[in-house]
Parts: sequence; structure tokens; C-alpha cells
Amino acid sequence: MRKANQLVGATLAELGRNIKPGVTTLQLDKIAEEFIRDHGAVPTFKDFPNPFGGPFPASICTSINDVVVHGIPSDKVVLKDGDIVSIDCGTLLNGYNGDSAYTFGVGEVAPEVKQLLEVTKASLYIGIEQAVAGKHVGDIGAAIQDYCESYGYGVVRELTGHGIGREMHEAPQIPNYGSHGNGVMLKAGMCIAIEPMITMGERQIWMLPDRWSIVTRDHKPAAHFEHTIAIRKGKAEILSTFEEIENH
Repeated sequence: MRKANQLVGATLAELGRNIKPGVTTLQLDKIAEEFIRDHGAVPTFKDFPNPFGGPFPASICTSINDVVVHGIPSDKVVLKDGDIVSIDCGTLLNGYNGDSAYTFGVGEVAPEVKQLLEVTKASLYIGIEQAVAGKHVGDIGAAIQDYCESYGYGVVRELTGHGIGREMHEAPQIPNYGSHGNGVMLKAGMCIAIEPMITMGERQIWMLPDRWSIVTRDHKPAAHFEHTIAIRKGKAEILSTFEEIENH
């Protein structure tokens, strides 16, 4: 699990080095797929089944501005100065899954959008602080919700984090809202993906006709950060990493 997740972190860092105005999201997808396969892994998102339509056609999700998650890479979507792009990436390595996401700024991003990114990323770590053996899934969600709503942001309800292991999505679901002490009790050894999806405006979302992309109804920006972690009796161990992304 650790190796699969470290590879996701390295892939996101490789993409970060290529994110600039003028680049298409399909170019990023090609870089990601090549990088993942060169490291002996398989991109888990490629051909991932969809209950609403056809399988996912790419190796990463590229969600720009008001797209919350599941944006499909395209040669028609060109990054512009001031955009934000959330890249969600999954790998299957030696039978185990890695899953992580990071929202990048493209060129000069407006201060209020930068704050959305900072708060969303901080809320991920606030959620992780609650992810210890003996606590409950609701403790994670409540911590994320309280922090993000204190800034007036919306917390998406319909999409959640998840358990992860040999399958990319396993039980339990990990919502980004909730009540302390509610939900499944966390046990040492469980692996979960925590992924706040936070909107600058209202929390309501739509699905686009492509049957994948989820957008904010008010078309205000949304941010998305995700780590895969292992539950311990003390502090959780973060298996994925943003270190290389932030040091480049």
C-alpha cells in the first residue's frame, strides 16, 4: 500500500512540473499514464466502470475550476492563467491500490481562490488528526465540516472518501461531514482515503452530460485534496505524499 501510494505522490509531482498555461489536460493524462506504467504499475482509473454510463476513458481525473471531481482529460481543455485544476490519481501496484488528489494553481491564482485551496488542504490534515483507532468515521467528517464551514465554504455531501486496499473503493464510506462519535469505529490496520471536496459557494452539485464530471451548481470554484492513510493506535500514518509536489 505504501509503495502504491508513494508512486501516486511521485506521479502528481511529475504532473505538477508540467502544469502551466497552454497545456491540455489530455497532455497531462498521457504523462501520468506513461509515468505510472514505467514504474511497473497500472492506472486504476483507466476503464473504471460507471453505474451511470461508460467506463472512465483516462488515467487521471482533471477537474478545472467549478468541476469538483471526475473531470475527463481532453485535448480541447487548455489550462489558462488563474485556473485551478484538481488532479486525482490512482495506481495498482503488486495487487494494492494507491489513491491521492491535489489541486494545483495555474499561473497567478486570485487570492480568494488561493484561500479555498489552503483551507481545503488544511481540512484534510485536520480530518487525518481524528483518524485514530477507537474514534469514529463521524469524527473525521465533523472536523472537516466544522473547519471548512467556519470559512463560509460548502461541503459536498454526495461524494465521500472510502476504504482502500486490494480494491480502490472499499467499505466504509468516509464523508466530509458528520457528528462526533457517529459511524463506523476505526480500528488499527484499516486503510482509508480521506478526500475533502469543498466549494467556494453553495454545496449543491450537478453531473454533466458526460456522466462523469461533477460541477458546482453555482459554478463557483471547488477544491479537492486526498490522502490514503493507515489507521494506528496513535497518530495515523499517511501513505501518500505531497512532499515532492511542494518541494519542486
